Amino acid sequence: MPTEFTMPKLGLTMEEGTILEWLVADGDEVRPGAAVLLVETDKVETEVEIPNGGRLHRVGAVGEAYRCGELIGWVLGAGEVAPAGVVVAAGGAAAPIASAASVASAVPTAAPQTTGAVPQNGRLLASPFAYRRADELRVDIHSVTGTGPGGRIVSEDVEMMHAIAPASAVPAAPTPVAAGAIASPAAARSVSGRRRIAPPATFAAAELARLVGVDLSTTPILPTAADGRISRQDVADYVRLLLATSATSAATFAPLTQEPTTLVPLKGMRGTIATRMRASLQDMAQLTLMMDADMDAVVADRNDRKGSAIVPGYTDYVLAAAARALRDHPRVNSQVTVDGIALLPRVNVGIAVALDEGLLVPVVNDADELDLEAISAQTTLLADAARTGKLKLADLEGGTFSVSALGMFGVDGFTPVINPPNVAILGVGRLRDDVAWAPDGAIRRVKRLTLSLTWDHRAFDGAPAAEFVRTVCRYLDDPSTLG
Repeated sequence: MPTEFTMPKLGLTMEEGTILEWLVADGDEVRPGAAVLLVETDKVETEVEIPNGGRLHRVGAVGEAYRCGELIGWVLGAGEVAPAGVVVAAGGAAAPIASAASVASAVPTAAPQTTGAVPQNGRLLASPFAYRRADELRVDIHSVTGTGPGGRIVSEDVEMMHAIAPASAVPAAPTPVAAGAIASPAAARSVSGRRRIAPPATFAAAELARLVGVDLSTTPILPTAADGRISRQDVADYVRLLLATSATSAATFAPLTQEPTTLVPLKGMRGTIATRMRASLQDMAQLTLMMDADMDAVVADRNDRKGSAIVPGYTDYVLAAAARALRDHPRVNSQVTVDGIALLPRVNVGIAVALDEGLLVPVVNDADELDLEAISAQTTLLADAARTGKLKLADLEGGTFSVSALGMFGVDGFTPVINPPNVAILGVGRLRDDVAWAPDGAIRRVKRLTLSLTWDHRAFDGAPAAEFVRTVCRYLDDPSTLG
């Protein structure tokens, strides 16, 4: 019988993936383990391999986001056909595409009645994540109308049903707050009464809009799909924002004071950073202390290494010192859980890499066991991979502590934000000239930089935090201890 091909879970933190490109044509024969599509997660772009062989029937659409476990295709054996009613992916055979205007003019804007999902062999067509969300939200999944491929119920359908269940309809027109928060410049002009041309929408987006009563021809939704159409995720994000802003104060999203020249959506990497950093500050009791580290010995050691194949950067020295200090202070290498503070056995240090679109934190595993040259080689490879889009999900997972450097921008000290579920992060400032007093009272020039430790006060207090940074400084005073 046909085998479902679902969006795989490629990493511990992955919740959904966006199909960027199908690498094989619809109907092609594929072998087990063949790369069949390119997927973008909130962190990286990666190829996805198919677990079993056969004839591929594509269901997932390019530019659409799918939850892990959600159907994106079928693998068919000899003589098998895909289940009836399944929509072929964009670029495949006759995928029905509806424009926002045609959908909006053809259906009423009131919330429609739910009619249940399309059954298959007596089984409800719903993704595993949809079943789990229905159980969590106490929604009768049989009352939910599916908007996924072939009428399949996906988690967003369940969440929408839960959101609109108390009311008879979802407002079709946005409040000024919601419009200001997500409208594109063209959409903003529509609020002022000028003519607005509605962008086209994917079939799934049009179906979801019909389900929740959103008129796509008048609603300012910014298209983010790769082909310029409104995606199902765009509609879902809009309704969530509309519901959220109706329940919060107007100060949450202030109206625009000017018509913007452009609007950068809080999606993808930027959206993930915004969500995680806000959650980090809300969920932890974060404090920051700063301490100067004398770097004369490090400067001398680095000068001695010049001419070698690998010359560590100053951040590499700090990372190596921090890794050894984490071994000496296991409470800093921990994670706060429901049951208590879990001390972690491996020291995996993430190094923040700034990109134009955001920040990635690839991880140097077992950093406390590596010498300076090995750490420098690792950080160079990871930074290059991050900037060229070649990082793997495994490179970004498992970090127990992070190091973030802003010294190259002339920054001395700053307040880094902890990368959950870590309990601490170390900021590295610029290497600068400073003065110190010798034992005989003479003034001498020294090289210093400022270390800024942000820690979660739930895990440990200020004195242990200060002791940890002092230990980092002691290792930097004697680079021979770093290997």
